[in-house]
Amino acid sequence: MNQADNPPDGGVPALLDRCRALTAPALRDAVGLLAPPMNTVAAYHFGWIDAEGRPSDSGSGKAIRPALALLSAEAAGVQAEVGVPGAVAVELVHNFSLLHDDLMDGDEQRRHRDTVWKVHGPAQAILVGDALFALANELLLGAGSRRAGDAARRLAVASRRLVDGQAQDIAFEHRERVGVDECLEMEGNKTGALLACAASIGAVLGDADDALADALETYGQHLGLAFQAVDDLLGIWGDPRSTGKLAWSDLRQRKKSLPVVAALGAEGSAAERLTALMTADTKKSQQEFEEFDEAEFAVRAALIEEAGGRSWTEAEARRQYDVAVAALGRVPMPTEVRERLTALADFVVIRQR
Repeated sequence: MNQADNPPDGGVPALLDRCRALTAPALRDAVGLLAPPMNTVAAYHFGWIDAEGRPSDSGSGKAIRPALALLSAEAAGVQAEVGVPGAVAVELVHNFSLLHDDLMDGDEQRRHRDTVWKVHGPAQAILVGDALFALANELLLGAGSRRAGDAARRLAVASRRLVDGQAQDIAFEHRERVGVDECLEMEGNKTGALLACAASIGAVLGDADDALADALETYGQHLGLAFQAVDDLLGIWGDPRSTGKLAWSDLRQRKKSLPVVAALGAEGSAAERLTALMTADTKKSQQEFEEFDEAEFAVRAALIEEAGGRSWTEAEARRQYDVAVAALGRVPMPTEVRERLTALADFVVIRQR
């Protein structure tokens, strides 16, 4: 992805396509190192084959994290290819988390297909997730950069924070009250940490100074919070035909996402009624909760919106976006790269599924 090879009028979709093209061969090579049947299970998860093992092109996500890694290499003044090991390592860790999250959350669909645990069983979902995590570190340490150790340290810290965030998220589901600050800390760990790593890891592999790497990390951290705020909105009000998940998916899982937490912390009758409902919900078993009909979830979603949870989260996504973009202006980098990083932030905040 030389800067000259990325037409300025192609926009973010062209950028993401080019990043996928650069990283896909290395990602497939990495997955090919796994022992059978883990290599096949991983190939299914990434969308390269279907449940019967036939070739498929269902895709494996938007490639935002790999794009950040390659752009960060270019921000350091080196070729995007320098960031490929970092891009693949971050993508492996991200997919490790998805495999485990789907199992823990009981999600049966991801990207409009049955999840790995549903097709291949919980044991394979756990094993393949663990294998991808180990593979990420192996790949990064073998990258050949003199700063590979620094890059691996950043990935290790991000991975630990990601797991911290997942643990916090699960704990929140069974608490009556969660503060907005607690929710932002959880989401900063669960989503922001890995995006922060992705946004800086290419620059580290490209031997950038710490000022640039840290500014890019700050950009990625706040971009992650904006990304998660939008994801929280989609988790309640997203169109199932686009998200590939059930309607009201986050409410079904009793997630204390930003719209929920903001609404519960508000004043007024809608917040009071929502609090009463959700306090009672914490005392129900998961089986009882799964027996709710659509109308009950719709009532909760309407109360969240009436209490201001939806509008607050939309504003928070924009605020985190502003902080992310401001970080790009604090350090020198090629103008085209700054523009692409800003365009990628725009895409994250306004994206629809």
